[in-house]
Amino acid sequence: MQAQELEIQTPQLRVNALAWGPAEGRPTLALHGWLDNAASYDGLGPLLAEAGLRLVSLDLPGHGLSQHKAGVYHFVDWVGDVLAVADALGWERFTLIGHSMGAGISTLLAGTVPQRLQQLVLLEGLGPMSEGPEHAAKRLARSLRSEARKSDAEDRKRLYADTQEAVDRLSEATGMDASSAATLVARGLLAVDGGWTWRADPKLRVDSRLRLTEEHVHVFLRAISCPTLVVRADRGWPTDPAIMRSRLDCIGDHRLVELSGRHHVHLDEPALVAASLLPFLREFES
Repeated sequence: MQAQELEIQTPQLRVNALAWGPAEGRPTLALHGWLDNAASYDGLGPLLAEAGLRLVSLDLPGHGLSQHKAGVYHFVDWVGDVLAVADALGWERFTLIGHSMGAGISTLLAGTVPQRLQQLVLLEGLGPMSEGPEHAAKRLARSLRSEARKSDAEDRKRLYADTQEAVDRLSEATGMDASSAATLVARGLLAVDGGWTWRADPKLRVDSRLRLTEEHVHVFLRAISCPTLVVRADRGWPTDPAIMRSRLDCIGDHRLVELSGRHHVHLDEPALVAASLLPFLREFES
């Protein structure tokens, strides 16, 4: 199934996306991880669309083909960006799927406007990274230094001789299959003088100015009211088992599925992930 390329204009900026499934299908937004792009769902999107979903996978601002922001990127701002896209699409209620950073954004959104979510799917992520309040001052100072260093980062973006070099580097850094890396590279790379470079905004690498505390994260998790499916890979992103358990316990209607795979299991093994998602997604229809 061929993806449809979308340009969605919100009051703040232009967001690009890939869409699968009929326009009248069940509204579903999909969010990728940090420095990835909408092609993260190239394998999973067609499989879910066959079940009647209208799956719209976003290039989050600063990623892929979407517009870059003028300032730095604050994690909580992604929630407003995603809601603005849903509003532009005319979707009052929708299902939300998020991977990694996208799962963290999805968690905050689902807790902020629970009345707008039909179902929630979290792939390799359950809430944003947290930090104790005692680290706040040092974190802000580190972020400001990081921002100053990145102010001229556009002139220092890494160049690749060809796209295969970028595929090799990405696969090595993340552990994802080479074919998965090639999928992200195809959308994420830009031809420039002297070779190829990533389209992603260098400011995405600026350290977060503040992080929520674990207590803050729990507040958002307890506010989630829709059925929630959490998918973890046995060789995925390392997490503290105690933190994972305490976060899961905050969500009333949740189920956990553990699959064999790495952090990008949805891209490496889309059929395996779809087999876990489809029964859950069909519960809403019944």
